Amino acid sequence: MRLADLGERSGVPLATVKYYLREGLLPPGRRINATQAEYDESHLRRLRLVRAMIQVGRIPVATVREVLAHVDDDSLGRTVRLGAALWALPYPAGEAPGTPPDAEDPSRAAALVLVDALLERLGWSIARELGDLSPAHRALVATLATLHRLGYPLDADDLLPYARTMEQAAVHDLDRTDRLPTDRERAEYAVASAVLFEPVLLNLRRLAQAEESGRRHGL
Repeated sequence: MRLADLGERSGVPLATVKYYLREGLLPPGRRINATQAEYDESHLRRLRLVRAMIQVGRIPVATVREVLAHVDDDSLGRTVRLGAALWALPYPAGEAPGTPPDAEDPSRAAALVLVDALLERLGWSIARELGDLSPAHRALVATLATLHRLGYPLDADDLLPYARTMEQAAVHDLDRTDRLPTDRERAEYAVASAVLFEPVLLNLRRLAQAEESGRRHGL
C-alpha cells in the first residue's frame, strides 16, 4: 500500500504518519521509485501500536523509540527481547532509574525483605536473581514501602494469593503470545498488552470488588 493508504487504513492523519517516519517510530517502506515507497501489513500493525502507546499510554516519543528499538533487536533471545521492551515502558510507581535507594529507610528495607520472601515462596528464581535490576521489582518494593510508611503493612501471606493469580495470568499471556509467528510480533503484542490490557485487569478487579461488597453487605 502507499503512504496515503496506510494513513487511511489506520485512521492516523497522513501528517502524523510522516512525523512517525521522521522520528524513526515507523520503519521506512520499500522504495519503488525516487519519490514513492510501498508499505505492508507490518507497517500497519506497527503504526497502530505507536498510536496506542502515544495516545492511550501517554508515552513520550523518546520512550516509544527506545521500546521499539528493543522490539526490533533481532540479536536478543525471546525472553530478553520481551523483557527489554517491557522494562523500557514507564512504570506507574517505583524509583526512578539511577536514583540511589536510601539505605537507612526502614520501610524500604522491610519491603525488600518482604519481596524476597514472597519470591522465594513462589519459586520465582529468575525474579529473585534479577532483583533491583528489574523496574517491576523496584516498583513493587517502592509501593510496599509506601504502604508500610502509611501504616498499611503487608506480609507474604497477604500477597501470596495475588501473586498466584498473576502467575496464572502470566501463563495465559504467554500462551497467547507464543501463538504469534515471529519474535518481533510477540514483542509488539507484549508491549500492546502492557499499555492497553493492564487497565482492563485493573477495572475488572474494581468491578469484582464492587460485586463482592454488594453480595456481602447489600447496596
